[in-house]
This record gives sequence, C-alpha cells and structure tokens, in this order.
Amino acid sequence: MWRRLLSLRQISQRTISTASRRQLENRVPEKQKLFQEDNGLPVYLKGGAMDGLLYRVTMGLTVFGTGYVLYELMVASMPKQQK
Repeated sequence: MWRRLLSLRQISQRTISTASRRQLENRVPEKQKLFQEDNGLPVYLKGGAMDGLLYRVTMGLTVFGTGYVLYELMVASMPKQQK
C-alpha cells in the first residue's frame, strides 16, 4: 500500500512539473482603455453585444421572477374554496 502511495505521488509530481505552460497575452491595458473610454455607455454594457444580451436576459428573468413571486403570494393568501 505504501508503494502505491509513493508511486502515485511520483506520477502526480511528474505530471504537474513537466506540463508545458501556455503564455497568455496581457490584455489588461486594452480592457482598461475600453472601460475608461467616455462614450456614454454604462460600464456594464461596454463589453459589447454579449454584455447587452446578458443584461437583457438578467432583467427579463428578474421581472419574470418578481411577477411569479407576487402571483404565488396572492394565491397563497386566498382561502381555498370548499367543494
């Protein structure tokens, strides 16, 4: 059992240490320029069309959820009719 643990440890260390790391380009300055630009858009819509879509879907779900909760509260507050 001890040998299995040691071999597992060696395999895991080897896998982690020999993995090639992909160098990513630093795009922070580009994003800073985009978000600090004064173009009249709110910051949550400056990311483009996908941000606009995400904002609209979020607002739609919020309005729908609020309406549904109010409906359920109304149904729960009404007494059940006797048959």
